Amino acid sequence: TLALAGENGAGKTTLLKCMLDFCAFDSGKIEINGVPSTRPAARSCLTFLPERLTPPWYLTGREFVRAIMAISGESWDEHALVSTFVDLDLAHSCLDKPVRTFSKGMTQKLGLSACLLSKKSLFVLDEPMSGLDPSARVRVKNLLRRLKNEGKSLMFTSHSLADIDEICDHMVVLHRGSVAFFGEPGELLDQQGENSLERAFLKCIESNSYGR
Repeated sequence: TLALAGENGAGKTTLLKCMLDFCAFDSGKIEINGVPSTRPAARSCLTFLPERLTPPWYLTGREFVRAIMAISGESWDEHALVSTFVDLDLAHSCLDKPVRTFSKGMTQKLGLSACLLSKKSLFVLDEPMSGLDPSARVRVKNLLRRLKNEGKSLMFTSHSLADIDEICDHMVVLHRGSVAFFGEPGELLDQQGENSLERAFLKCIESNSYGR
């Protein structure tokens, strides 16, 4: 479980876009399970949730999830869908409502449901807690822990260092497009001599700013 942390504009989402072949990069290379990221086969193992999910406005919740499952090669499973909606506290009635009527939080839960039902081994999530209320955040964190315990790989961006501390095995601190730290959250605490991940993060990026 890996988190990308950094200030706004540090390069978190850009890194994900390069990884997913949404944009080109000038040098270096990215491989997913040994396959170059520019090849579609590299993405066959993963599911992706953008920070601002905008499903086709004319689809219902059920139609959107059905389409994502079909793209993922998964057969339709109504029971699994309803169970996932319950886990995320998403009302059953949302299945038959147009997604254009969904709030930001409801749309985020719908996207998470589609990711979960795609049954991939790697989850790439850009700010998965975006737009969620406190109750939903707890539910999503429980689901992420469950995926982790099931042996799934998780890679997500987050502005919440508390979430990173709770869930992640490793973290990358990006600062101005470069890696300022990579390791376990506890290692960042030790490195910066702090017992708060927030203060350790701040000292990390400040020391990298002064070093430039």
